[in-house]
Amino acid sequence: MTSQNFTDLGVPAPLIAVLAEQGKNEPFPIQADTLPDTLAGRDVLGRGKTGSGKTLAFSLPLVARLAATSDRRRGRKPRALVLAPTRELANQIDEVIKPLAAAYDLTTTTVYGGVNQKRQVDALNAGVDILVACPGRLEDLIGQGFASLDAIEITVLDEADHMADLGFLPGVTRLLARTPADGQRLLFSATLDNGVDKLVKRFLRNEVLHSVDEAHSHVAAMTHHVFAPADADAKKQLVRTLASGTARRILFMRTKHQAKKLAKELTAAGIPSVDLHGNLSQPARDRNLAAFGDGRAKVLVATDVAARGVHVDGVELVVHVDPPVEHKAYLHRSGRTARAGSAGDVVTIMLPEQRRDTLDILRKAKIDVTPQPVTSASPEVVALVGEVAAYVKPEPIVAQPQGGGRSQGANAQRKRAARGQGSSDAAPRVSAPGEGRRRRGRGAGQAAPAADAAQPGRQGQRSGAGRGQGAGGNARGGANTARPQGAGRSASGTPTTGMVVGRGARTSRRAQG
Repeated sequence: MTSQNFTDLGVPAPLIAVLAEQGKNEPFPIQADTLPDTLAGRDVLGRGKTGSGKTLAFSLPLVARLAATSDRRRGRKPRALVLAPTRELANQIDEVIKPLAAAYDLTTTTVYGGVNQKRQVDALNAGVDILVACPGRLEDLIGQGFASLDAIEITVLDEADHMADLGFLPGVTRLLARTPADGQRLLFSATLDNGVDKLVKRFLRNEVLHSVDEAHSHVAAMTHHVFAPADADAKKQLVRTLASGTARRILFMRTKHQAKKLAKELTAAGIPSVDLHGNLSQPARDRNLAAFGDGRAKVLVATDVAARGVHVDGVELVVHVDPPVEHKAYLHRSGRTARAGSAGDVVTIMLPEQRRDTLDILRKAKIDVTPQPVTSASPEVVALVGEVAAYVKPEPIVAQPQGGGRSQGANAQRKRAARGQGSSDAAPRVSAPGEGRRRRGRGAGQAAPAADAAQPGRQGQRSGAGRGQGAGGNARGGANTARPQGAGRSASGTPTTGMVVGRGARTSRRAQG
């Protein structure tokens, strides 16, 4: 089946042309299995592991079938609906659908919480063909009279099992009940537990089940490692080394505070990093993901909020800095690498006191790997990092200098950053509007990376010496960072400004959905 091409499967020529421009010429198994049925209008239940190509599997029939009908878009009444559990996933689904929809002059938009609803309302009023939405905000807009699901022809529920994990199934059920009963429905999920089976029985008619992989299987091209440092100090240096490679990598932490802290420390050490967790506002999340996606940040430090909602190509390494609490979380986190046919490595860092729980999680995940005692200089570690491992020093991160002036610690940090970063593509730090006012007296904070690098001189003045950027949080007008962000240069002439990470307000479950 996988030897077929998209033409053999019935995909229309305009969509094949879009796929060819993207270098996608052969379907993945879940696409090859489901496309004949989805293009024919059948209800389909697709089950496959993360990274198996589910998004394209439902995006192609979604666009092809809308293009084949004569109905045109009307204000507040979208023609197709894709429900996703997280804002990040909604945006990434929209990115896949948008170029396909453009081939037929179809429009798309996204709806989710955590941002002002005006743009979403304006887009719905203007008329949209394909709506990609999180359940909470969509229900709010329907309740306000800004959206109706009466004209929905095709409904897609993506990552239904994650919807269940987040407690969204009641809202999903209410939304599906608002769609016409005779519409086509596609449901994609890695598992069918936690109430997903009830959705299938109620809303899918004569569905065809396509199960490409075992429910909890891991990717064959994914290599698993368990590194066992001797103690917490050795672990700290090991994490720094693993983060130092040139390719994208994601480091997973258990808490929001630790994720934010580690991203700041890595950035201060010359490894451009951003964080992603539930305490960030949506604009901060978007900025950090954009920095990670375009390469300005090489490392994403995340909590489990990113385990299912982030799909970024080229992630070569996932590091479980903190082992997850259960095996499903291990598989979902690990699934950020080795996606869509690419290879990848997964490292779990295990302290002596975590051995029993960690090995139990791996056993349940059906991962057969022998723990390896390592240091940051072990060959097994260096092999995962590559040529840049040499600049990672086994010395503690230097604390921020208190008060103004360039201390010896600050100069040493600048020299280390110059050696480690060189002419890195990390964007110069740019403060978010008003961030100085928000953070006064709040301790060492983080500024969101931004693509706009205007006025670096003024920024250096705000965040350089003489502003009292101590760990006590007495800075005025600029974010506290783990190292001075002045406009100075290293001995080699390379700017020493670095990437810092975003911070935002707490969001409720409704806002996240």
